[in-house]
Amino acid sequence: MTEDHIDGNAAGGALRDIFTVDLTAAVGRCSSCSQSLALAEARLYTQAPGLVARCPGCEEVVFRLVRGPGRAWLDMRGVTCVQFELPTGS
Repeated sequence: MTEDHIDGNAAGGALRDIFTVDLTAAVGRCSSCSQSLALAEARLYTQAPGLVARCPGCEEVVFRLVRGPGRAWLDMRGVTCVQFELPTGS
């Protein structure tokens, strides 16, 4: 049997590079209605312990963001994929 994978820590550098971009300009696809939208087009609700973004087409939740001291939780299960531009040279 051969090892065909490595530890997920190996993705650390690539993920760090990606999450330096402005995700509000990213285009996502709602997992409920399949509408493509820039994340900035989502309807954002702030009267919660964090931020809740809903699809403008079907009102399903596309992402949640909660921050605490020194950490954050990002739930994007309402988006099937996210496309964004990388800075030049990446």
